[in-house]
Amino acid sequence: MLSAGEALRVAGANGSGKTSLLRILCGLLGPSEGRILWRGEEVGRLREDYSRELVYLGHAPSVKDDLSPAENLSIACRVAGEAASHARVQAALDRFGLRGVAAPARRLSQGQRRRTALARLALSEARPLWLLDEPFSALDAAGVAVLNGLLADHTARGGALVFTTHQETEIAAKHVIELG
Repeated sequence: MLSAGEALRVAGANGSGKTSLLRILCGLLGPSEGRILWRGEEVGRLREDYSRELVYLGHAPSVKDDLSPAENLSIACRVAGEAASHARVQAALDRFGLRGVAAPARRLSQGQRRRTALARLALSEARPLWLLDEPFSALDAAGVAVLNGLLADHTARGGALVFTTHQETEIAAKHVIELG
């Protein structure tokens, strides 16, 4: 059981089921056993109501190659039903060192593509559950520091966090699951 303000780190070797577990937690896959509950109700019954409560970022950056970081972030917010003004989008990108980067994503480094996807978190403070698959991959030390700050702020506000990583992190996870 994960409570408000807590973090769960899911560890394990490649292929051990970390991504599958996150996909089950966000409702993209059904569990083969047991139930996934959110506020006492099965997530499968909550559908859109549950999806409005969470942010899921997979291990791939999931950015559109032909769009700039700002365009990618704006569209991701619209698809998720979140209002994001141009100023808020720019502030989120600035936090990740991407303000003014107008190149299409296909011309960005892997780290910049990852930062573009992670900037979505800076606009998702109101979503109480963040599910993140390998959020630290492809980030340099500055990107890791920004992400650590965002994650710490989220749990300090009472948000819940489930993340996978192969790297050491400053995030104090109250719970750790080792798959294998």
